[in-house]
Amino acid sequence: MSFPQALTPDEGSPEWMSKGNNAWQLTATAMVGMQSVPGLVVLYGSMVKKKWAVNSAFMAFYAFAMVLVCWVLWAHNMAFGKKMSPLSGTPHAAVTDGFLLAQRGPDSTVPNSDYVFYQFAFAAITVVLLAGSLLGRMNFYAWMMFVPLWLTFSYTIGAYTIWGGGLLDRYVIDYAGGFVIHLSSGVAGFTAAYWVIDIHT
Repeated sequence: MSFPQALTPDEGSPEWMSKGNNAWQLTATAMVGMQSVPGLVVLYGSMVKKKWAVNSAFMAFYAFAMVLVCWVLWAHNMAFGKKMSPLSGTPHAAVTDGFLLAQRGPDSTVPNSDYVFYQFAFAAITVVLLAGSLLGRMNFYAWMMFVPLWLTFSYTIGAYTIWGGGLLDRYVIDYAGGFVIHLSSGVAGFTAAYWVIDIHT
């Protein structure tokens, strides 16, 4: 039995790559991304008083955009790259053709480009979820500085230690992001909401 021409390996689709797995991972990534933009952007803009609606929506939109920039420049490899310490991988850009088009791992059926995009969507929604605790509380300029710092020094450490082969990789099973995404954003949001001065007062 022979495959249709479109399913046979070629220069753009090497033998190790599964087009089905590739398509599903990109679909799942799009679904997670749509929860952030437009999903949480619209939700946050509608949750607060009218005068804070634009600021709140843009907090989510900015977080999504800034995480993408940070993710490809250094954060992806801090979370999933070569070991630097038990808590973090080595910061390194994930933008070159040689890296993005390579096989994710010896048993993987997707390229690095898919995996970088897939994990970006989860990193972005984690920060956007955290933004929900700070609506109407944080100055937008402070938020602009907070996002890359929290992504670098909090999210990447959690992702590396649990998903990336770090300290807790053998001991914690987290397939759905309960620890890396929801617990980290929840604890950070609770802490930030407590410490950040409420601008309503």
